[in-house]
Amino acid sequence: MSRLTHIDEHGAARMVDIGEKATSSRVAVATAMVTMKPATLALLEQGGHKKGDVLAVARVAGIQAAKKTSDLIPLCHPLMLTSVAVDFRTDSQASCVHIDATCKVSGKTGVEMEALTAVTVAALTIYDMCKAVDKGMEIRSVGLQSKSGGKSGDWQRDGGERA
Repeated sequence: MSRLTHIDEHGAARMVDIGEKATSSRVAVATAMVTMKPATLALLEQGGHKKGDVLAVARVAGIQAAKKTSDLIPLCHPLMLTSVAVDFRTDSQASCVHIDATCKVSGKTGVEMEALTAVTVAALTIYDMCKAVDKGMEIRSVGLQSKSGGKSGDWQRDGGERA
């Protein structure tokens, strides 16, 4: 059984020492979705929201969040991200917005937390901007879809599941 890397032999929380790890190119992709009323989605798609372009603001919020992950998650290392992309796909049939975030770095530790933070904050921003017309929105299916690079190698969610 593997042990948790953020816990020392005495059970105390610690920041993992990555000093001896090799630098490699690393990529992580995370997804989330925000479900809403069909009228809320239509307003968002038409750009008719009085607060402005919801998805543009959510994109910037997700990118900023990825850059601030080490400030939000106590034991995360600060990273010099080389790329953060946050993309959206509206789905009128399911009445939701799908969110994808891809984070890249050339470094000694992965970018999974940055990608997860990006999609979560983008989803929260959509909620915040649309809550006046739809308090019943839900943020669902936040998860890592894939990661590559590093000693542990590549990982892909089984079955290609996407949020």
